[in-house]
Amino acid sequence: MGFRVAMRRTGLAGSALLWPSAALAADAGLTPADSLILLLSLLVLLLAWLAIATQHRREREQRAHQRAQREHEQQLWLSLWASSELYWRYDLRKRALEVMRVTPNRDDRLTVHSGNGEPPQIHQDDLPHVLDRLRTYLRGASQVFVSEHRMLGEDGQWQWMRVRGRAVQHDDQGRVVCIAGTARNIDSLRELESQNQIATEVMRNMAESVAVMDEDFRFIAVNPAFSRVTGYPEDEVIGRDTSLLNGDRHDPAFYQDARQAILAQQDWHGEMWQRRKDGSDFLCAMRCNQILEPTTRRRLLVLVASDITERHRIEQELRYLANYDPLTNLPNRTLLAERLSHAIVAARRRGTRLALLFIDLDNFKNVNDSLGHATGDRVLRAAAQRLQEVASQGCTVARISGDEFAVVLEDVADPAEADLCAARIITAFDAPLRLDERYEFTISPSIGISLFPDHAQVPTELLKHADTAMYQAKGSGKRAFQRYADAMDGNIRRRASLIVALRRAAERGELSLAYQPERVLADGRCGAVEALLRWTSPEYGSIGPDEFIPLAEESGAIVQIGEWVLREACRTLAAWQRAGLDPRVRMSVNVSALQLLRSDLPGAVSAALHDSGLPASALELELTESVLMANAEVARERLHAFRTLGVSIAVDDFGTGYSSLAYLHRLPINTLKIDKAFIDGLVSPDDHEDATITTTIIAMARTLGLQVVAEGVETAGQLAFLERHACDMAQGYWISRPLPDQACLQFLLETQAPRGARLDPATPPA
Repeated sequence: MGFRVAMRRTGLAGSALLWPSAALAADAGLTPADSLILLLSLLVLLLAWLAIATQHRREREQRAHQRAQREHEQQLWLSLWASSELYWRYDLRKRALEVMRVTPNRDDRLTVHSGNGEPPQIHQDDLPHVLDRLRTYLRGASQVFVSEHRMLGEDGQWQWMRVRGRAVQHDDQGRVVCIAGTARNIDSLRELESQNQIATEVMRNMAESVAVMDEDFRFIAVNPAFSRVTGYPEDEVIGRDTSLLNGDRHDPAFYQDARQAILAQQDWHGEMWQRRKDGSDFLCAMRCNQILEPTTRRRLLVLVASDITERHRIEQELRYLANYDPLTNLPNRTLLAERLSHAIVAARRRGTRLALLFIDLDNFKNVNDSLGHATGDRVLRAAAQRLQEVASQGCTVARISGDEFAVVLEDVADPAEADLCAARIITAFDAPLRLDERYEFTISPSIGISLFPDHAQVPTELLKHADTAMYQAKGSGKRAFQRYADAMDGNIRRRASLIVALRRAAERGELSLAYQPERVLADGRCGAVEALLRWTSPEYGSIGPDEFIPLAEESGAIVQIGEWVLREACRTLAAWQRAGLDPRVRMSVNVSALQLLRSDLPGAVSAALHDSGLPASALELELTESVLMANAEVARERLHAFRTLGVSIAVDDFGTGYSSLAYLHRLPINTLKIDKAFIDGLVSPDDHEDATITTTIIAMARTLGLQVVAEGVETAGQLAFLERHACDMAQGYWISRPLPDQACLQFLLETQAPRGARLDPATPPA
């Protein structure tokens, strides 16, 4: 009844379309009760079918969800394995730690290893930091717990770990009871970061300019030194082409060739003029290396540059001073020898002659003595100009020393050509030399001539024979010229006899040493003594070192003699020390090129020190600048052997040869000895050239951290000049002449007692 009422209320009762079962029941002769039962049965079947279908759908969805969850877990484990991270879960109430580690098995599937235990030990220095981070997170002050600290690994070694985690479980009061997250070993990462930080700081603090560029030569990074040198701030160069620094001292092709060389070579170095932001030019010594950027593997160029403008200027000045006479601007003896060597090689190749004219101004000493050195210098300048005017174009005109000049004539077809040139020079000097607008001066030359290959094969012999011929011309009345002849040189036989006698001089006891003290200008004491070789022959009497030492080097006897000098000098100093000499006093011994290059000099030095009982610091070896530079690389190797021994090295006659500041700085030298030729020029207040050279050498040595000794000090004025300009030590007749063994010891003991007493620099010793 209620059912029908409901149907009527909806206005649908009896509708065949919405209730077809009623019509069917009527057609089948069923009663309403039967129809209702049938309808209910159909509804039950429909509901059962829907329930079954829903269950199947839920099972499918559950299986898909489980499959997706497994895939998600596999992705998670794969990520953990790929990142070398561990998964951890920490129960704050139980203080229990669960750690899961993922490893691949044999079929490349990932296996999860789970373990429980106590939390690993944290380094005591890091523990307060970790606890502070954990408390901060538990208070809600940070969204994630993150910490980097050291933990004790399974191998018993401390390892840096980066730990991240979040709360995964709370209690009823909302407090965190469980945290889970990942942990990763970052030892290698921290080492890389440390290396990067060190590299960054090194680059930032380097004195050299450093720039990083890409392959297109655009700036990527620069250091502060780059900005200091170029004047460009970092933000003004990043991304810009390096041609920004190109100047006009090189043509564009030079810069293009340099770029190609840099790209072609793994390690390129060179020198290049660059231009600053303010428009000034500076010279750079550059070194460029190629590297690969770690992330992109693209090629980068790292350019390290040093501003060597000032060094270049000083080297140019020293090169000029070493090769040219500052008074006349003519090539000096060193450059003359070099050009003469080249001329001999060319003449030998072409099969021609060359002539060397050795010119000396007659009675020039009287000019200096009567008119002064200033006038003498003006005469020399005027004479140099006259020689250049008279000599044939292309000839080398040089000033050898003092009032001595030389002219080199190449491609001489007949010796008479040299005679004609000499006669032309003599005639030219008949005209007065104009010193200035008011003064004129007349002086005559004497000229000696030697020829290649007629008289000699090497420059030194040519010079020697020309010098001999010049003295012959002077002896014939001056204002003349003479061509060298064998009859002029009567000492050739003497030379041969001296060489024979020299080979036996040491074993015969004919050699001896004299000792010349070197004064420390700061306190007046003697800081060193130079051992000077002397030879007294029963047949030839006393023979000067200038005569017999070249013979010893030429014959090879210098090696044996040099070893004797070393032993004797060390023995003498040891005896002096036993007699009470200040142990700070060094013994300085001269070493020749032959000793340095062709003998076991380090072994001889070690033996001399061992036999005498002297420490290596008490010995100093002197080598001339020309010896060092003539065989630079071999000399450098040998000198490092002496540094290993602890022996000091001094460069003798500095300023007379050709040397590079950069190379000298790489040599293990301790002392520069200024040549006497420069000290001689300090006598005259008008002679500014030698004073300039001397002060330049002192300043340069101070820059390089070297000690300076002035040789040939013979006047109080020279000594005062050296003291004013902070020269370290001085040596010469004003301080002391070379003395015998016992006389020198007495002198040294007097200068050191009382210890630290200063001698009056204006008073020469007796």
